[in-house]
Amino acid sequence: MARTAPAPISTWSNWSGNQQVRPARVAMPASTDELSALLQDAAATGRGVKPVGSGHSFTSAAVADDIQVDMSGMSRIVAVDRAARLVTTQAGARLSALNETLSGYGLALPNLGDVDVQTISGAISTGTHGTGATLGCLSTFVERLTLVTATGEVLHCSAGRHPDVFAAARVGLGALGVITEVTLRCVDAFVLRAHETPARLADLLAGVEDRIAENDHFEFFWYPYTDRGQAKTNNRVPLDDAPLPRFRAWLDDEFLSNTVYGGLCRLGRAVPALVPSVHEVAARALTERTYTARSDRVFCTPRRVKFTEMEYAVPRAALPEALAALERILAALPFRVQFPVEVRFTAADDIWLSHGYGRDSAYLALHQFLGTPHEPYFRAFEQVAASLGGRPHWGKLHYRDAESLRPAYPRFDDFLAVRDRLDPHRLFRNAYTTQVLGS
Repeated sequence: MARTAPAPISTWSNWSGNQQVRPARVAMPASTDELSALLQDAAATGRGVKPVGSGHSFTSAAVADDIQVDMSGMSRIVAVDRAARLVTTQAGARLSALNETLSGYGLALPNLGDVDVQTISGAISTGTHGTGATLGCLSTFVERLTLVTATGEVLHCSAGRHPDVFAAARVGLGALGVITEVTLRCVDAFVLRAHETPARLADLLAGVEDRIAENDHFEFFWYPYTDRGQAKTNNRVPLDDAPLPRFRAWLDDEFLSNTVYGGLCRLGRAVPALVPSVHEVAARALTERTYTARSDRVFCTPRRVKFTEMEYAVPRAALPEALAALERILAALPFRVQFPVEVRFTAADDIWLSHGYGRDSAYLALHQFLGTPHEPYFRAFEQVAASLGGRPHWGKLHYRDAESLRPAYPRFDDFLAVRDRLDPHRLFRNAYTTQVLGS
């Protein structure tokens, strides 16, 4: 058996700290061959295996009770084909590193989420997404991927090669094997003009379809206990014509969004009665701003105030009903919610376990400051979202199981059939996959 690089064994924690585990063993393979040998040995000895990336999921999707496979040893960006607008990268590379490399070649990913700390494999495996009427989740940009299965077999998958595995593994929850390499479709590098403006929630909802259609990327935030929100549009422009001054960028994205906001959250946790007033002041204090920057620097911002999160994709037409129910839930909770609700939009796609499979979606992201009660809030909204046909984000907290998820995903049983074929003995099982996929 090829030797994998040793890694220290210590308690592993995800970014927010709500998931922790001390694995029995940590392996750090440096190549597909080393990984394949590791998996064959684990299967022969009845061990369980789980790959881990940056730990940015709030669920236990990456929690490894037995062998944790640290993918940071396979984080090289392999090749960039400028003419074809394709980039091939090892699965352990982080989005932030990929963005920098692509910029040097005059390329960019078509869309991104709020942060870029995730590994490539972690981002696609959980359905990470941004916002945009014509754009699906990041997994829709995948042209090819390499998957090492429970037997150590190396599968090179695409729409024309192992198409069923390709349809499943692009959002595979780590349940089908270990992704080692991904080829992503890119676009020419572009800059975005961001426009952020305060607005009343009623006005945002009244014009939501027009805003979605008229902008490359549209999202909004709603401040609980108020009738106010903030709209954000990102649109392509030919030149970096109005970069945000460095001081203003630090003021908005670091000092106000992290330092000051973190202090307000701690105040709200200590004195919950102040939370509605804090939201009201924050909503009224928002000022309009417009700036232009490289695409990934507009899409992604630092997140240093830690929280727990649930996110649900509902059919786009169900958004007003979901928000109305959420307002009632907030009013009835025995505690206060300190974070705004984020609403984003994606196009339909054909990936079996994508939240956007077969339909245009509105995503509602619920956050709660770390150390503050969240479960009653999340469970109450989950009941509403599930009744509307909602699908939980695989990397965000939820309480659904395989029985309740099956009717939400038309190709759920097809995914399970691929899993049965590739991993009949459940080498890649953990508590999370058992919960959402069954044993």
